[in-house]
Amino acid sequence: MSTAKGPLKGRAARLGRLMPSGPSTAARTPFVLLVVVLLGGGLISLLLLNSALNQGSFELNELKNRTTELTDEEQALQRDVDAYAAPDALERRARELGMVPGGSPAFLGPDGKVLGRPSAAPFPKPSPTPTASATASPGPPTGTGTPAGAPATAGTGPTGTAGGPTASAPPATAPTTSGR
Repeated sequence: MSTAKGPLKGRAARLGRLMPSGPSTAARTPFVLLVVVLLGGGLISLLLLNSALNQGSFELNELKNRTTELTDEEQALQRDVDAYAAPDALERRARELGMVPGGSPAFLGPDGKVLGRPSAAPFPKPSPTPTASATASPGPPTGTGTPAGAPATAGTGPTGTAGGPTASAPPATAPTTSGR
């Protein structure tokens, strides 16, 4: 046994002379700290990057939802515009405003020749006037001196006399078209 210890002891002594044990641990400490700091910094930067990507994902989802809502609203408004622009809707609205369809048009050719025969628009059919019973509201009389259903004139007092001129409605005239 003594022979086995002898050669091992000699080798360890030779290795100890080549690699000292004290300075090797001191030289490794800054390297280990550098590696730990780099790994920690990498993990923190990955965490921040992941958080930023998640936030961007939420914003993107919110913007897609908003885009969908605005697209739906645009389509609803376009349907309304199309409904108002339909020929039957335009005709109905024009009649409500008192318009009548025009007569036959005439066109001027490039040489100044009149093409077609113009005709005047027909007079609008008189709208039925409401009866006094339909316009009179139930309840006590108004006390203004005018019968129910009769238009009040501007500038008159309760007795019908005032210091200023009385307003009267202009006579009703039919719409005219120019034959030019």
